[in-house]
Amino acid sequence: MTLLGIGDFARAVRLSAKALRLYDEKGLLVPARVDPVTGYRYYAGSQVERARLIGWLRRVGMPLGRIGEIVAMEPGAAAEAVRGWWGGVAAETAVRGELAAFVADSLAGAPPGPALALRSAALSDRGLVRGENQDAVHAGERLLAVADGFGAGGARASAGAVAGLRRFAEGPDPAPGALLGALADAVDEAARRVPARAGTTLTALLPAGPRLALVHVGDSRAYLLREGSLSRLTRDHTLVQALADEGRITEREAASHPQRARLVRALAPPAARPDLQLRTPRTGDRYLVCSDGLTTTVPEAAILRALDGSATPAHAARTLVTLARAAGGPDNVSCVVADVAAD
Repeated sequence: MTLLGIGDFARAVRLSAKALRLYDEKGLLVPARVDPVTGYRYYAGSQVERARLIGWLRRVGMPLGRIGEIVAMEPGAAAEAVRGWWGGVAAETAVRGELAAFVADSLAGAPPGPALALRSAALSDRGLVRGENQDAVHAGERLLAVADGFGAGGARASAGAVAGLRRFAEGPDPAPGALLGALADAVDEAARRVPARAGTTLTALLPAGPRLALVHVGDSRAYLLREGSLSRLTRDHTLVQALADEGRITEREAASHPQRARLVRALAPPAARPDLQLRTPRTGDRYLVCSDGLTTTVPEAAILRALDGSATPAHAARTLVTLARAAGGPDNVSCVVADVAAD
């Protein structure tokens, strides 16, 4: 077997010798032979493709630990894992871009723009199996929220979380530069209202001038219907979503996974910090905030048809709850639907 010294191999794969030494230390690309006296590294020609793959993944910013998992997979699974990872990166980058734009506008003293006008409706249903409804909902001009409680006192947890955000929504508008801090304080207030030995998901939209602030923790969800296309705005904080993001299971496998309801983040003592987004809505947008009692029973294609085919938010909410009950209603189901109006 012909071996290449580290210098020749580095030129062949367009990586530096320093990078190759790092990949050796991390176990990503172990040399075929190391001279026992000089410590000089030699590589086999069969290692070229692996080295180039590692190099390309590093160029797109993938962490070394994740690269180690990718290169150990079969090509098909590795391709899906790379697509899944990049989808998450792109979504996170877009979210951070909105936040950065908001901070920049605040620093520049840009006028906040006209306030949003929302027309909304909410509906919560116990379902056909559960003995208690532990969901809490709110639909108003200043707050759209769904919380799904669990554990002893789950109903009090969800109601308390929504009440904490409602205090923020009913108060005076914070100055643009103080908005993010005020939202953080509101989430802290919501967390303080969650009783011990209980927890809740929390997904909420709060108008902030011309933008919508999205607060999210757990596996309730927010969706946007825009020009006939439905997009999911949140990522579930569940074990199976983490496995799907890492490429260990497919999205289809995640939908039927036996542990799909296992949360890895929720609003529970000690409180987890929810995700925060700022979004720029358009007139004609329709938003949906819902508990997992809807999304685990009703396919997204059916959710799209119900949202797109309903004349009003109230009709859409009723249709979605009816679909969940028709699918067996195994869990509490809650929906808040809101339209962004022209005025």
